[in-house]
Amino acid sequence: MTAKSAAAAAQATVYGYPRQGQGRELKKAVEGYWKGRVDADALRATAAELRRTNWRQLAEAGVHEVPTGDFSYYDHVLDTSVMVGAIPERHRAAVELHALDGYFAMARGTQDVAPLEMTKWFDTNYHYLVPELGPNTVFTTDSTKQVAEFGEALALGLTPRPVLVGPITYLLLAKPAPGVAPDFDPLTLLDRLLPVYAEVLADLRAAGAEWVQLDEPALVQDRTPAELNAAGRAYRDLGGLDDRPKLLVASYFGRLGDALPVLAKAPVDGLALDFTEAAAANLDALAAVGGLPGKRLVAGVVNGRNIWVNDLSASLATLGTLLGLADRVDVAASCSLLHVPLDASAERDIEPQILRWLAFARQKTTEIVTLAKGLTRGTEAIGAELAANRADLASRAGSELTRDPAVRTRTSAVTDADARRSQPYSERAAAQRTHLGLPLLPTTTIGSFPQTAELRVARADLRAGRIDGAGYEERIRAEIGEVISFQEKTGLDVLVHGEPERNDMVQYFAEQLTGYLATQHGWVQSYGTRYVRPPILAGDISRPEPMTVRWTTYAQSLTDRPVKGMLTGPVTMLAWSFVRDDQPLGDTARQVALALRDEVNELEAAGTSVIQVDEPALRETLPLRAVDRPAYLAWATEAFRITAGGVRPETQIHTHMCYAEFGDIVQAIDDLDADVISLEAARSHMQVARELAEHGYPREAGPGVYDIHSPRVPSTDEAAALLRKGLEAIPAERLWVNPDCGLKTRGWPETRASLENLVAAARTVRTELAGS
Repeated sequence: MTAKSAAAAAQATVYGYPRQGQGRELKKAVEGYWKGRVDADALRATAAELRRTNWRQLAEAGVHEVPTGDFSYYDHVLDTSVMVGAIPERHRAAVELHALDGYFAMARGTQDVAPLEMTKWFDTNYHYLVPELGPNTVFTTDSTKQVAEFGEALALGLTPRPVLVGPITYLLLAKPAPGVAPDFDPLTLLDRLLPVYAEVLADLRAAGAEWVQLDEPALVQDRTPAELNAAGRAYRDLGGLDDRPKLLVASYFGRLGDALPVLAKAPVDGLALDFTEAAAANLDALAAVGGLPGKRLVAGVVNGRNIWVNDLSASLATLGTLLGLADRVDVAASCSLLHVPLDASAERDIEPQILRWLAFARQKTTEIVTLAKGLTRGTEAIGAELAANRADLASRAGSELTRDPAVRTRTSAVTDADARRSQPYSERAAAQRTHLGLPLLPTTTIGSFPQTAELRVARADLRAGRIDGAGYEERIRAEIGEVISFQEKTGLDVLVHGEPERNDMVQYFAEQLTGYLATQHGWVQSYGTRYVRPPILAGDISRPEPMTVRWTTYAQSLTDRPVKGMLTGPVTMLAWSFVRDDQPLGDTARQVALALRDEVNELEAAGTSVIQVDEPALRETLPLRAVDRPAYLAWATEAFRITAGGVRPETQIHTHMCYAEFGDIVQAIDDLDADVISLEAARSHMQVARELAEHGYPREAGPGVYDIHSPRVPSTDEAAALLRKGLEAIPAERLWVNPDCGLKTRGWPETRASLENLVAAARTVRTELAGS
């Protein structure tokens, strides 16, 4: 096929779409179901209506193929586990009794049964439920969801393309089930899994599917020859099936590397590649293998993970280069649009000119359709769109919002000394023990306490003018008083003020720093029914005035026990925001670090002896390729040290990380030079404690003993057992006792019971240590 005819065939598509609805209807329906206010039929009806709305919006915008199967009540990897019958034994009875309740039990656990482990989806802030597999795993096919959702879209007169997590990625994301040897490799189950995928593909073909998309983002990571051979075998077998639809294998989040020639020669019908984060690398690799003759190429030229308008002219140039490298070139976003908000036009508080710089899912869909039109009909067919796009790009580049000379001067003056504490840890630790006087196995929480309905009403009342600022602050003071009183009565050693004034751990700070934009409706799914509104990092960052000192100081005035100052660290401020794409991330991180350094120094000056600088995103932002990691870790750890580097030796600096794979960043954790680190450990059974010990980590650590992402209350015995396991790796004089993460999403009854059990467990183990 000639380049001209390839262009004539160009179509627009997406790999996935935001699930929640404009008003987060899915969140409300699911949480209503959990609380018994919504029955299963009503929940299913809400979900079906959200799917129909999404598909119609896509079709009306000009998208030719709409994705199906990407919708989920909780998580698409969990959906895949259901599809292939990989139900943990402890959940099987619940699933058989009531499929929907069993599904949620796997996600959240029950009082009697622990949930699946949860961790980050590659280098995003989306969390997936980790499949549990072992040598005795038996896969069985359940394509009900996939076939039903395909049929729903087909009934609307649309062209659906089912989207499945591919078999290689599914196995590479899995972990050995509890009780299985830790060195068990789930990839050894590939030959058992492929027949299940073959049955699902046959079921979808029977339902009328022409194409099915198999997502393999794990192949953009560094993969061993054995893993690449497994990928080749998988797609040789699936591609060789007689009873199957056409197969589109999709990768995203980076360059495909050594996996590209493996997939290019596999008997599949098309590839979908990322041409935003890895445009040059994937283009060169594609040319090196001779292109994809006879196959379809879906080119992800619109960034599916950030919110800036696309440079249409640059994307058209990339698409033009791709013509001739495949039988057909179609246009898409680089990945699922799950990772961006739904619609920028809903924002009313952002200046109209600035709003034109932004593209959420609906605007990105329009960009994709425009590019497909331009590729098919030529640039003259989209002349008006190109002119408007050039004007928007120029407006942003020339805006005073993006550059602050004072900030840039200060950043350029940073020295190595600014990123170092004045004394080594051994000397600081002695000073801190004397100053704080904490017991063995000190107890604390991570920071936030439950955000009650009363707090949400207070915020709504303030926004609506039903109460004034003084009335709102009185409610916050009352909440802080209750939180401090509860912690004292429970017996916690280092207290927190509970963060009642904070809407979100990133947004709260972003709203008080220059250079950030906040949205009103920019919700993005983090996990399950947890949605966040990532702020937009649009310009240079500075801190006009203190952000946390007043509330921390007030909380400290209510107790003689130390109260932690609570800040969100510079890497997390970037990772959980939509970052600017017009300067290196390291430069932005230094700007944020200097702003936070000012806050840390003022907290200390106000009498705060313990300051926690949270960095839960340090691991998730780790580049997917090993070769790219040293540069990232250098500026990331430097930014943290700049934030905390100006305090006195007796001031104890904490940090916190959660729900990630920590083994490959233990050296970076060490390089932060924090005095205490708290980490998620309950679901992973203290794995991180063992990893710290193997590294020889010399500082204090609090591997969590209370999984806050589940509604279940851990017993005193359960928490004590985890503590004992932690003591096998970390000496008692360096072990803290704390939950996995903040308590914002939990209710007060379970929080009270869980923390009381946590403190009781610490006392039990202290007594055991004293008697040993």
